Amino acid sequence: MSQSRNTLQEKLRKKLEAVKSEEPETDWLCDLVEWLYQEMLEMEFTDHLGAGPYERTAGRQGYRNGYRERQLHTRVGTVTLRVPRDREGKFSTRLFERCQRSERALILALQEAYVNGVSTRKVSRITEKLCGTEFSKDQVSRMAQALDDELDRWRQQRFDKRYPYLVIDARYEHVRDDGRVMSEGVLTVEGINEQGHREVIAVAMAPGEDKSSWGELFRGLIERGLNPSEVVCVTSDDHLGLREALQRYFPHAIWQRCQAHLSTPGWI
Repeated sequence: MSQSRNTLQEKLRKKLEAVKSEEPETDWLCDLVEWLYQEMLEMEFTDHLGAGPYERTAGRQGYRNGYRERQLHTRVGTVTLRVPRDREGKFSTRLFERCQRSERALILALQEAYVNGVSTRKVSRITEKLCGTEFSKDQVSRMAQALDDELDRWRQQRFDKRYPYLVIDARYEHVRDDGRVMSEGVLTVEGINEQGHREVIAVAMAPGEDKSSWGELFRGLIERGLNPSEVVCVTSDDHLGLREALQRYFPHAIWQRCQAHLSTPGWI
């Protein structure tokens, strides 16, 4: 390990001397970061194989099979790295996972902005201000699509615990559909498990709160593994369509009207 560190330090010293001799206009910091990441990739790959290039060892775990290029967005700019490949396809670097935590946080922020109705053009300008990297409208749209894919997987996930208590509510939000902004209901179901922990277990968009909209949501919960006979109590407002759907899908549960809706003027 000490020998590897000394070798890397020597390479770094030579690289610094090289970049100092270049023209001032050269983006030397970005070049230096790219070189450093590439060295880290090579060291990680050598550890994985148990041997360096053209090195014969008794503990070799595989053989090199070229490179594939991958871009990494950093605070000093975008760098292009050559990721090593082995013949068996077993090598998976941890470098990108460690270095792109901030990028994942940025993507989440972009997705939230997009969901809240910020246009892709404005989101693209925001990213350029935040990290100095320009994202096209198509890239921003793909990031937003990734959020939809994650939500779809969550909606289809089967339950591995019981929820004796349900808290049901709806709110209305302005959403964009085919370029038009309209008001739609956001139907939510929270489950309280046997340990008393409260979790959101279902979210769905609907034009309103009629019996069919709530019924479709409740039917999806049952298909995912929620046992109607194990639901002891349901808390919600007194909306007629909601009550009718509850009587059909959870006939044995005790219904309790939400105190917030009951005591707050203006709530329906």
